[in-house]
Amino acid sequence: MLEKPIQSVEDYKQSLRNRKLKVYFFGELVKNIVDHPVIAPSINAVSKTYELAFEDEELATAYSSISDKKINRFLHVAEKPEDLVFQNKMQRRLGQLTGTCFQRCVGMDAINSLHSITYEIDEKYGTNYHKNFLSFLKMAQELNIVIGGAMTDPKGDRSKKPFEQEDPDLHVHVVDRDEKGVFISGAKAHQTGCLNSHWLLVMPNGSLTEQDKDFAFSGAVPVDDPNITYIYGRQSNDLRHLDGSEIDTGNFSYSGQEALIVFDRVFVPCERVFLDGQYEFAGTLVERFTNYHRRSYVCKSGLGDVLIGATATAADYNGVPNASHIKDKLVEMTHLNETIYGTGISSSNQAYRLKSGAWMCDDVLANVCKQHVTRFPYEMGRLAQDIAGGLMVTLPSEKDFNHDVAGPLLEKYFKGRKGVPVKHRARIFRLIENMTLGRNAVAYLTESMHGAGSPQAQRIVLFRKMDIAYKKLLSQNLAGIPIDRKELVKFPEYYKRVFNKSMRDEK
Repeated sequence: MLEKPIQSVEDYKQSLRNRKLKVYFFGELVKNIVDHPVIAPSINAVSKTYELAFEDEELATAYSSISDKKINRFLHVAEKPEDLVFQNKMQRRLGQLTGTCFQRCVGMDAINSLHSITYEIDEKYGTNYHKNFLSFLKMAQELNIVIGGAMTDPKGDRSKKPFEQEDPDLHVHVVDRDEKGVFISGAKAHQTGCLNSHWLLVMPNGSLTEQDKDFAFSGAVPVDDPNITYIYGRQSNDLRHLDGSEIDTGNFSYSGQEALIVFDRVFVPCERVFLDGQYEFAGTLVERFTNYHRRSYVCKSGLGDVLIGATATAADYNGVPNASHIKDKLVEMTHLNETIYGTGISSSNQAYRLKSGAWMCDDVLANVCKQHVTRFPYEMGRLAQDIAGGLMVTLPSEKDFNHDVAGPLLEKYFKGRKGVPVKHRARIFRLIENMTLGRNAVAYLTESMHGAGSPQAQRIVLFRKMDIAYKKLLSQNLAGIPIDRKELVKFPEYYKRVFNKSMRDEK
């Protein structure tokens, strides 16, 4: 447990050292994640969230009414729409600086979701969850720690509810309790940045029934709890980091991180419990979290900025920066990238206030943003590979470039535009490979597809929220079809004002 606040990047890295974690990677127990060459780049990416807060306070810090101090924006509950907008601007900037997932959005969005849900549970049941949550969050803000979110269960047979599973551990659930707290078991799958966090906010994974009450749990758990086991996830080309080659990795400094988290009777004291058995709130918690998190995918526009820049550089190094079809493809990449950003930040701008005082982003635009993200990065990746050319994936290794026989041959035959060093050309090709096929394609492509719910999840929300009945009334009114005033009772007051005295059934 930290005893003093994190005040520098080195403080953060030091806080991760010498914890007694059970982390398995490649069939071996990792002694210290900070010094592991494959894991270290993901820690560097989180470190950037601290560095940015120290360098650009307006963008990456905020005043908290909870701790009455300026805090890292990733630990902030949005107290006005501008807070959500600045989150998006910060996310894009960090994407630009790292070219990968910087792993703290999940925790930020979990914090905002639990703030309102705990308030509303207390309002209904007279529980102390909101007080518990505020106490935990105040501690986190004062110590300036990293909070990770843990929502996605392995699920097992997805046609069945949690209580129907043959093995109940396929969803995290309460297995025992005493007067001091509860014990949970189960697992959370492909959890982003979990090892680089200090605490985990465990949350349910979907709507639940009364028979699923044991699965309706949320609470805060320290990452180094002795009853937690982590199994580190593979990423394409991740072992290139073992070679120590800056060129071959494409992005030597930064990467994302995913792991399976296994809970084996992990104890959660009462003061760290935020939901326990109130199953009817589980679905609302998940919906609010996914709304926040789907508009958080504006971070991919920051990665997109990097990919557009790398693609333009590759065209320049290839000697064709002024070709009309190259310009057109770069314009298309920019159009797709800004569409992602535009819908995400619009969602934040059109936020509304919840009972707890936290602000919620517009849910329709949040889901539109994420729907774009499931498609556009893939098209941008295709265009980047188109412009870069085949050398991106047939390039020999850095060791060959440094070889006394092979090296001169590569220098001779892999020259591009005059004045551009061959190794510079190799570096930019490897970066494009890294983002579209390699290690950070996890953050830019696959995570864009499945993070915060796969594409169909957003389409389900959009179907529920698209106000077809209201839009039918708009068209019928303009077409001169009589409208029954009783129909307008179904819609908010501002909808009714659209019709005003023009309603044809009154004439």
